[in-house]
Amino acid sequence: MTDLTTVLDAAVRDTLAYVCTADPDAGAELADLRRRHLVRPSLVVVGETKRGKSSLINALLGVPGLSPVDAAVATATYLQFVPGPRPAARAWAPGAGEPAEITDLAAWATGRQRARRIEVTHPAPLLRYLSLLDTPGVGGLDPAHTAVALDAVDKATALLFVADASAPLSRPELDFLATASDRVDAVVFALTKIDAYPGWRHILDDNRALLQAHAPRFARAPWFPVSASLAELAVAAPAADQGALVEASRIAELQHALVALAGHGHQLQLANVLRAARGELARLCSAAGQRLRAAEADPARQAAARAERAALAARKRTESRQWTLLLSSETQRARVETVGALRTRIAALQQDFAARIDTGRGDTLTGLPDALDTELQAVAVRLSEQLQITFQQVGEKVLAEVFTLAEREDMIGRLNATLRHTLAARPPRDGSGENLLIALSAGGIAFMAGRGAILGASVLAVGGLLVPVAGIGLGLAAGGYVLWRRRVQTDRQQARTWLRDILAEVRAALADEIANRFTDLQYALNTAVDDAVERRLRDLDAHIAEIDAAAAEDAAGRARRRAAAQQELDTARARLRAADDALARARTLTPGEPTEETR
Repeated sequence: MTDLTTVLDAAVRDTLAYVCTADPDAGAELADLRRRHLVRPSLVVVGETKRGKSSLINALLGVPGLSPVDAAVATATYLQFVPGPRPAARAWAPGAGEPAEITDLAAWATGRQRARRIEVTHPAPLLRYLSLLDTPGVGGLDPAHTAVALDAVDKATALLFVADASAPLSRPELDFLATASDRVDAVVFALTKIDAYPGWRHILDDNRALLQAHAPRFARAPWFPVSASLAELAVAAPAADQGALVEASRIAELQHALVALAGHGHQLQLANVLRAARGELARLCSAAGQRLRAAEADPARQAAARAERAALAARKRTESRQWTLLLSSETQRARVETVGALRTRIAALQQDFAARIDTGRGDTLTGLPDALDTELQAVAVRLSEQLQITFQQVGEKVLAEVFTLAEREDMIGRLNATLRHTLAARPPRDGSGENLLIALSAGGIAFMAGRGAILGASVLAVGGLLVPVAGIGLGLAAGGYVLWRRRVQTDRQQARTWLRDILAEVRAALADEIANRFTDLQYALNTAVDDAVERRLRDLDAHIAEIDAAAAEDAAGRARRRAAAQQELDTARARLRAADDALARARTLTPGEPTEETR
């Protein structure tokens, strides 16, 4: 394995050096990825909802019921399983700066209590070798699910994709895999529920065919058919029956494969960097090919480039204001709808808690501030989720109006880089981004800056565009409780006044924050679109200039240009082949698929 490590390390080093020379911005991002320190291998478990992900994790860890099995897992929550001397769990709640120790994991993991991330420690043997990250279900049920899962994939050492034996892979699952294939190199598939579906082998064959057609890089990835329910039965079964149940569950085969995979953590990290760099190499090959074609001084190609340049410049002159107005109108419409939904939710809260004040007594009244705090955290999480989906819709509509699909695919990398730089360069607002904490106090609502007030921003894929969307943290601070004790005690009228004042301040503060978020989105998208158009115009100008320069040369001069362009293309292709060769060797890191003969 030392030889493979040397090969991968050399391929990453040479590829980054080449990309940095050809495109410093792209090279800088790849270098940042290379510098990530791998503390321990992390296996990200992804799959559509109701495929048996949580049950499979419990079976792999040998702890039935550890990861709550529930279809209502919170959209923005994922569970990370790490080694520890004893079972424990802690959650990062919206608006909380520090994680809280929790005892009712099911309530937090399934959304009855809201959290951005939950860390579960356990002395399970498998966790000695790797960490497991259980993500929300991906697919067509909720776009935010896929955003959270893809964000987790970016940090994965390897991927465990969970499907079940009830039906072949769906189109949303295949789309997710196609996107993930550019981010992580090693993928292992688990086919669950084989005890419930005797025809699982036919489903497995169908899945392989679907992968060959839609995500061909994973067509030869290993599949492990398993039954988590049989593994769970084995834990509680008499000793005489355990062996047969464990063998029938096939869980041990997958456990051994994952342990073997974790042993290659450093090599897998290098392969992931090389996988990301491969996309840049392909783009550089395309650019070199264009320069070679420009050296031919083909009049037809020159005319086509001039026509494309003129058409784009004309669109920029005549339609740029239309694009700006479209973006403005879409963000305004979405902002009004979001604020309206917020008002509806706050009104429902006011009605609900007013009824509790009118009918409650004793501990019910005493516990109202805690209950309101929980509901406000839920409002913040749901609002963050709604903003993610709304931003996606706005971005898709505007980009579709400005660029054709082919243009978007060509520009998407540059658009993403511009968005990141634009948002990073803006002066921070008090309480904006991941430092936002809305604290309710006797004097009203204050926006407080502080690292960790929110767990962090997710990255939302908008037709390939990555829009950073920071979560909103909202909670009842100490001042709200003090105000309750001073003003309320057992006076119901004062309680109703306290509730009205608190919720009015919440509504006003969140309405302002929503407006600021949409302003940020509009600014960033405007800047990114303008930058993308200008870059395309500059690229076309450079391409036309190269064609003109080649046309002005004599035959010998054009031959020299072609030779230089060909050498550049050959170099780029050689780098791409070297990366592909190293990645092909890295496939040996993925464990082999079990066969009937080896069982």
